[in-house]
Amino acid sequence: MGAEDPRGGIPADPLDDTLLRGLLKQSASGLGVKAWIVGGYVRDRLLGRPYPNPDVVVEGGDAGALARRFADLAGAQPPVTFERFGTAQVTVPGHLVEFVTARAESYAAESRKPAVRPATLDEDLRRRDFTVNTLIMDFDGNIQDRLGGKADLEARILRTPTDPVDTFADDPLRMLRAVRFAAELGFELAPDLLPAMRRLSDRLSPPVVSLERVAGEMRLMLVSERPARALELLDSGGLLEGLIPELAACKGIAQGGYHTHDVYGHTLLTVAGTPPDLVVRLAALFHDVGKPLTATSDGAFTGHEEVGANLARIALERLRFAQRDIDMVVALVRLHLRPVYYKSEWSDGAIRRLARDAGRELERMMQLARADIHASAYPEPQKLDELQTRLESVLAERPSRITPLISGQEIMKVRGIEPGPEVGRLKRRLEELVMDGEIAPDARAAAAYLETHPEL
Repeated sequence: MGAEDPRGGIPADPLDDTLLRGLLKQSASGLGVKAWIVGGYVRDRLLGRPYPNPDVVVEGGDAGALARRFADLAGAQPPVTFERFGTAQVTVPGHLVEFVTARAESYAAESRKPAVRPATLDEDLRRRDFTVNTLIMDFDGNIQDRLGGKADLEARILRTPTDPVDTFADDPLRMLRAVRFAAELGFELAPDLLPAMRRLSDRLSPPVVSLERVAGEMRLMLVSERPARALELLDSGGLLEGLIPELAACKGIAQGGYHTHDVYGHTLLTVAGTPPDLVVRLAALFHDVGKPLTATSDGAFTGHEEVGANLARIALERLRFAQRDIDMVVALVRLHLRPVYYKSEWSDGAIRRLARDAGRELERMMQLARADIHASAYPEPQKLDELQTRLESVLAERPSRITPLISGQEIMKVRGIEPGPEVGRLKRRLEELVMDGEIAPDARAAAAYLETHPEL
């Protein structure tokens, strides 16, 4: 189904690039202003990647007026304006187009509120984050390169238009954007970027940068093609300890058995082995963070899954991740050892308990377990295939032995007892007996068993 048409909520097909640029050209010509598409749209066009949301910079004109003219021609809703940043956004089918007047900005050391003044196009380009994002394109598709962006794009390198200390000081979030672009695009960082990050690492915190903006960049780098590379760069740039001290604490924590790396190295391998699902990758990131606090002299980490689950919750709440994602990650960290410990002699009841406890996160739990095992020299990774088959078998049972069969009200009626802890105890015990195959998966059978077994 196409995007929603802003004129009336009717689904519409996305505007193709030619039509979109044609409307932009007509809008600028009608107002007699010079305007260019700049940034990620141009960069990814040269890389052969989709980038649907162009940024338009207006040279010596009014970006708001151009946005209004474009919205009228496209039949879109009026622009949404952001006076603080001097920008306007127009939504058309398949695209969010942002308009800005060429400007220069300066920032107080303790704030992200910019002092904005009009500027030339060259000044505007020099204040941007990376040279590969300074390429400009007119509405006929002709590209200009004023700061060496094409050469850096071909060399697959991220370089700042000015001294990286100045570029990062203007907006410290750009340090995370560098890491994220490297992870997404497979680019290297110019040699002066990491030293600049280490110098400014303490600026990556409120009130200079909001936690929401930090979390947004972390989400993007974690679901990129190279999440482990992102974590390595955060560490090299001196940013990891400030952002995820729980992971930084895992460096140098040795572990034996089938492990081939310390806890930190194993974690990076596990993250790299997961699918690009934010919840699974966050769970991989935090699955062993309890080990530094539970390490003993004999190399054991007893209870690290519980400690790690608590640390994961604290960290993700600190970083302002969504509560629903936090709850799922915490559940996965708490469960992550159970598939690893699976043995063929497990009873069907044990398999059902695992399926019940994982619930909707069963598939993600198995994805995490596979990545965890493959990040070590575990000799029997195929055992997870057997576990997967058994899980699918118990989930296919009809009637199900996992779904609760008898209510608390029925238990009180059969036993003639009042509400209280005993009702919950009996309900849980009956559920266990059903999962173990001692009672048929039927509410009447559960009630009859309760009635005939007063010692239960």
